[in-house]
Amino acid sequence: MNFPVASLTKNDKKANIFILSVSAVVFLAVVVLHELNLKIEVDFDPHIFAKFNAIINGTVSFLLISGLFFVKSKKYHLHKRVMNLSIILSVLFLLSYIAHHLLAESTVFGGEGSIKSIYYFILVTHIILAGLSLPFILYTAYRASIAEFGKHKKLARYVYPVWLYVAITGVIVYFLISPYYV
Repeated sequence: MNFPVASLTKNDKKANIFILSVSAVVFLAVVVLHELNLKIEVDFDPHIFAKFNAIINGTVSFLLISGLFFVKSKKYHLHKRVMNLSIILSVLFLLSYIAHHLLAESTVFGGEGSIKSIYYFILVTHIILAGLSLPFILYTAYRASIAEFGKHKKLARYVYPVWLYVAITGVIVYFLISPYYV
């Protein structure tokens, strides 16, 4: 295969420390900040962040599907660009997610019956997989960045569908909970 040359040099020890540190900090920040509400009066609807997050998740879903198409079409440069953009958008999502949870009260899902069970199943699987996937996404990206494409491909086989599931279910969760925003 004709892959582009990597831009980073291999240093697994530093990469592991960085990936695990970033993942732990993000996980702890989300857990702690989820329970924290600043009770600040803002001149806008703080749920705008939730809508923005759904747009980001939808965009990331599209980019992930495009990235798969590009790699299958051997358009590696385009694959790299859309995957890097997916990571950048995911960072932007995280910042917006934190802002939303700091500024808005928690919303209780108001649906009943089977839709309530479906909502909570999607929400719980979304949260668990989102929390667990970050280090694997970063490690997969690292393997590509150091041109270990065999290892990158092996990881991506498992990481990609989980990341895509998290992105798609993020949009679904938004559409299901948004009617109950106050």
